[in-house]
Amino acid sequence: MSGIDDDLVRIARELCVAPQEAFAAARRDAADAAGDRSLAAAVRKLRKPVAAARIVNVFAASESDLWTDAQRLADDLRDALDAGDAKALGAVNAERRKTLRSLTDAAVAASGEEVSGAVRDAVERTLDAALRDRQAAAAVMTARLLRPIEASGMEPPDLSGAVSGPFDADAAPAPPTDEMAERRAKRDAARALREAERHALAAEREAARAEERVRGEQDRVDRLERRVAELEEERRAVDADLDESRRRFDEAAVASEARRRDAARAREEADRLARED
Repeated sequence: MSGIDDDLVRIARELCVAPQEAFAAARRDAADAAGDRSLAAAVRKLRKPVAAARIVNVFAASESDLWTDAQRLADDLRDALDAGDAKALGAVNAERRKTLRSLTDAAVAASGEEVSGAVRDAVERTLDAALRDRQAAAAVMTARLLRPIEASGMEPPDLSGAVSGPFDADAAPAPPTDEMAERRAKRDAARALREAERHALAAEREAARAEERVRGEQDRVDRLERRVAELEEERRAVDADLDESRRRFDEAAVASEARRRDAARAREEADRLARED
């Protein structure tokens, strides 16, 4: 890239994040300060980005950790697509949808503007394209978008006229093969770690449930043992009552027999006296 191209890229980047109402004045000032007739002419031809594109430009130019995380997620998504790993793709897609909402919220907030639903949708589609396609990601990362871009299906996104100033979509860098292998190895290691963590958590939950069952059964055993002790104490008391009742029964039986004999003798005596009269 020539020195003029470098300067044009720098100026285009500055203009593409400027407030839209200040764009024309900022472009005129940049052209006047260019110091080179060819550069000044090129600056005057730079177009103003639409609202959604400017919002994405401001966010792409920021140092947001969320944006950095999103780029890593985009690499994971493309790796899963390249590897044809349906399970990994499903997991990454679920994370992509969640991250995309967060990215869109952060981008709109970073713009400091009130945006319509249509503009927000365009921002989301553009960020989604950056997560799906490497060339779209390269276009977004210039922070010089002029219009929203969209990636859907298997076709590459249309980037014609999408970036202000010099931009070669075909020159979007692809990671070296060894870097891709290293990233896949890290991804596989991370997946294995997540799987191990899931197994460990499941085992810990099952162990906790087993311990809870043991505590529950121990409580039941303790209750039953206390009940047995209570019943044994109650049985001893009943046995004592039974022994006492038997003793009283025997005494009452003896007394009853004595009273019966006394009554018989009294009856005989009464009958005898009645006969003598």
